[in-house]
Amino acid sequence: MSDERAAYLASLVRDVPDFPKPGVLFKDVSPLLADPRGFRTVVDALAEAGEGVDLVAGIEARGFVLGAPVAYALGVGFVPLRKAGKLPGPTVSVSYQLEYATAEIEARAETVPQGARVLLVDDVLATGGTLVAGAQLLERCGAAVERAAVLLEIGPLGGRDRLGGFPLTALLTV
Repeated sequence: MSDERAAYLASLVRDVPDFPKPGVLFKDVSPLLADPRGFRTVVDALAEAGEGVDLVAGIEARGFVLGAPVAYALGVGFVPLRKAGKLPGPTVSVSYQLEYATAEIEARAETVPQGARVLLVDDVLATGGTLVAGAQLLERCGAAVERAAVLLEIGPLGGRDRLGGFPLTALLTV
């Protein structure tokens, strides 16, 4: 991505101090998503990162907002990785630690084709817990995470180092 496009995207990300708790600087991407040029730029860049995959998986909730149009652009299916208790029937789940809480995500194994090569999409990479859990969940369902892609990486939190063996594309790094 060009420096000009990256600067434009960065200008649309809003800092919200002390949210969701004191000491956390929340990166609000809502203004970027509301901007037609910004949203299109993000979807196009994330789709470039996913060339050659069979499936896109997005982590609830903003991973859905980004992942679904990326899947459409790539001409592949989309699988939502949901918060616990949101899917009917038998599910596979993974619990993980966030920087300020714990969480659990689930998927229905039958929606993930065996052996699928997956692009895992989320909005922000902070400590890496969410992406690692997403990758573990997809692997438990029989897929292989080829790469991950995020809109924003918070570099000082070291999340990239926790990802292990799959490459990461981050459109912006702060």
